[in-house]
Amino acid sequence: MAEEKRLMKGNEAIAEAAIRAGCTAYFGYPITPQNELTAYMAKHMLDHKRTFIQAESEVSAINMVYGAAATGARSMTSSSSPGVSLKQEGISYACGADVPCVVVNVARSGPGLGGISPSQGDYFQSTRGGGHGDYYHLVLAPKSVQEAADLTFEAFDLADEWRMPAMILADGLIGQMMEGVSFPPMRDLKTLPKKAWAAGRQQETHRPNNHITSLNLMPAELEQQNLARFKRYDVMKAKLQRSEEVNTDQAELILVAYGTSARIALGALQMAKAEGLEVGLFRPITLWPFPEQKLSELAAKGKRFLVVEMSMGQMIEDVRLVVNGRCEVKFYGRCGGMIPTEEEVLAEIKRLLGK
Repeated sequence: MAEEKRLMKGNEAIAEAAIRAGCTAYFGYPITPQNELTAYMAKHMLDHKRTFIQAESEVSAINMVYGAAATGARSMTSSSSPGVSLKQEGISYACGADVPCVVVNVARSGPGLGGISPSQGDYFQSTRGGGHGDYYHLVLAPKSVQEAADLTFEAFDLADEWRMPAMILADGLIGQMMEGVSFPPMRDLKTLPKKAWAAGRQQETHRPNNHITSLNLMPAELEQQNLARFKRYDVMKAKLQRSEEVNTDQAELILVAYGTSARIALGALQMAKAEGLEVGLFRPITLWPFPEQKLSELAAKGKRFLVVEMSMGQMIEDVRLVVNGRCEVKFYGRCGGMIPTEEEVLAEIKRLLGK
């Protein structure tokens, strides 16, 4: 049973949820706006006699995550946009070696060093793998501090189940805001799933050495590995698509937004409803696998869509792929760290509805 709520920053709630989920090894490097997460782990991982290392760089941190995860540890790192870019090679290695871990991106504005204000400009990087080669990984997008904690707690189980990195894609607003949040009980580390594939413990388990690597110099073998991995991706797409819908049955126009943008879109929806306008909201929770099935069903009904993002438009490409020309898809976004207001989104709703 979850405990009573306490007021926490999003970054700290993610960290506490990770500890309770059984994270045994955290490796990071400071960058704004996620530094509270690293600071929280620095204190409380040591309280629980678990491993915390502030690495000398983001590149070092992700390779430490990869190494610890390869031994079966529940391993984690966190960063913000340009820091995650530096980790992409290691994330590709982990995907290529089928090694589970959790990566948190509290996104800031870009490209380049950009600024420390919230943004959703990392959608392409997150949902298209971001590194080299043919791969995907789980991407979960919370809209609140509570959901950030819940999805982080679950991410460790999902990463282990599907043997791949799971990413929490939040943004600076969710990381910095304070809301009430409750947590599940602390996991007993003895109850965590055993990983027969992991390296180490050969003498204890009386089995041959496991060789954990993403390297395969035999083209035919590497192709078969990739094909098998994509079959697993197909199963994940069938099982793990998640979304939330508000008033989509009655709506003439449906807003499509995730994370912070979905909060803003919901406020605009409520303002539109007060003026007698039928507007809905479709919120992807899994950005990969993208919830294409539910969205496709709405498109088949001839719904019109307005995609709202804190970027120049990235998720809209997935929306257009699903809709496939069956109905109208429009876009409203702000970028560079600017956050759209409910009034701005409402004005765009009225413009599209001719009100």
